[in-house]
Amino acid sequence: MAALGALLLLAAAPVQAAPAPAGGPVEAKYEKPGPMRVAKLTLRGPCDRKGDACEIFYPADLGPEGTLHPVITWANGSDKTPSPAGKYDFFLGHLASWGFVVVATRDGVTGVGGTVLDAANFLLAQGRDPASPFYRRLDPARLGAVGHSQGASGAANAMLHSKGAIRTAVLFHLPQQAFCKPADNCLTTQDLEAAAGGSVFYVSGTSDFIISPDDQLGGSKLNSLNAYYDHTPERLAKAKALIRGANHNDVTGRPGCPPGMGACKQGVRAYLGYPTAWLAWRLQGAADARRAFAVGGELFQAPRWTRVRGAIR
Repeated sequence: MAALGALLLLAAAPVQAAPAPAGGPVEAKYEKPGPMRVAKLTLRGPCDRKGDACEIFYPADLGPEGTLHPVITWANGSDKTPSPAGKYDFFLGHLASWGFVVVATRDGVTGVGGTVLDAANFLLAQGRDPASPFYRRLDPARLGAVGHSQGASGAANAMLHSKGAIRTAVLFHLPQQAFCKPADNCLTTQDLEAAAGGSVFYVSGTSDFIISPDDQLGGSKLNSLNAYYDHTPERLAKAKALIRGANHNDVTGRPGCPPGMGACKQGVRAYLGYPTAWLAWRLQGAADARRAFAVGGELFQAPRWTRVRGAIR
């Protein structure tokens, strides 16, 4: 596989503006870096239908052939194309430290989800290529999607149009439909209500009351996180929660807010614990992580989080 090269991610700098401490053992466990050293691979060639390159974050030691890792496909928020390198590196590297192989297209317009699904398929093809370092080290049965803002729509759409291949989606700051032009650049009501399978964890912040508000501000569309949650079929495992004080771009933190980044108040720290735990539950079978999302479980009591909803038993 052609690439510009691989490099080990360096340890993160101290937090610049930390949210409240972790609220329980599951959040505290998964907020910390996982046990694996992380490498990043930047590809030369295209990985999606638009010709965008991809970046791959992965455990530096993938183990021998036959050691299968779950795969995450990442969807960027709205930006120029190619999306700026490094924007989400801290979060994506964190996932890789917990054993996930993460592929991220550099597409800056991901809402439809096609390039997000393309990136996943590109990476899975590497798992079948004897010349690839990922040969026989990727598990196509354990595939998830994660995205931010427009990319949250892209991650959801990738799951819904994957014919069951993508088993779960974590959606950060999913935009209300009032902002969607064209409409299919967002998660549509029709597609969401028709979802036959999968699982969804909706995440926003209490300071993101314009793009991804929790409560409906008006209109008949899905213009709030609660509306998306309510229209998600009960046959899908689902949860929704807000990070106290978080604004629209906090997930881009490194781990504090990047210089000059608007709509960022406290950085990425609060996004590490429960979203990673959700993926560990859905794709790695982590029983401790599952219990945190059960009704009345740890997430419902966590001081960093509020407006929690879920029906997981």
